[in-house]
Amino acid sequence: MSAEPHRISRLEPYLDRSEPAPTLLKMLVGVQLAGFREDAGMSQEQAARELGFSAAKLSRMESGKGRRPPAEGDVRALLQLYGTEEYESSVLLRLLRRAGEPGWWQRYDKRLMPEWFDRLVGLQEAAAAIRTFEIQYVPGLLQTAAYTRAVVERGLPTASAGEVQRRVELRMRRAELVRRQDPPQLWAVIDESVLLRVLGSREVMREQLAHLVEMTQRPNVTVQIIPLDVTNASAPAIPITYLRFGGLDLPDVVYLEHIRSANFLEDRDETEEYRIALDRLADEALTPQESLALLRKTMEDRYSTP
Repeated sequence: MSAEPHRISRLEPYLDRSEPAPTLLKMLVGVQLAGFREDAGMSQEQAARELGFSAAKLSRMESGKGRRPPAEGDVRALLQLYGTEEYESSVLLRLLRRAGEPGWWQRYDKRLMPEWFDRLVGLQEAAAAIRTFEIQYVPGLLQTAAYTRAVVERGLPTASAGEVQRRVELRMRRAELVRRQDPPQLWAVIDESVLLRVLGSREVMREQLAHLVEMTQRPNVTVQIIPLDVTNASAPAIPITYLRFGGLDLPDVVYLEHIRSANFLEDRDETEEYRIALDRLADEALTPQESLALLRKTMEDRYSTP
């Protein structure tokens, strides 16, 4: 028995998106393939064996990971094996073809976009809600160009001026996500030390804090500050990004960034731990209204022009 048509019909709007969303579409294709397999009463091992695949290959296809989507011939073979109805197969194959179209971020030099960063940007583009905690920098989606430049120059002191500029342009293009017509909900919890750490110059910091104040006026943006005098704050030692995808049968994803790599967590038990940690941080932080007042006060007291 194949999946109910209404399940895949919900995905048809993604065929008409003006901007490709390859990361999301690869994940959606994978989730649907897994659903069709389960409806057919087959395990991954059984299905892979029937078609001469390795179980690892089928697992990758169902998880939607990797830079490229699965080969169309492999997907067709799976759909035939599962006895998937013609309508459902046609929608899934059209989604697969759109998944092969590059997103805007994939047009940048691969040196600026290692695979883990490519996946993060793609997930952010696809997310319905993004929660983030930052202990060192203003969250990337809320940075100004001058602040981003200071962050890049600090992290890559030997980078050429051209590379720095390209990285700033990439970050600014990412930040457009928050201001697009159908933006995700962004909920950022920031340690107060981030506001006090001077990057670039005091003028850069004043502009950055003014930008945060402006962004908090948007209905899809919530900013909370954990003040320094909260001595028992349960803040972790690394930044956290938590992504939700809104009713598409996709798992929540937690992104943990390191110096030259990153971890993506999708196991429900693991992601739930981070969701609870973010809830606790939000409880310990100032309210959005109090955070806005602190932003304004810091901007005037610490970064006011002479």
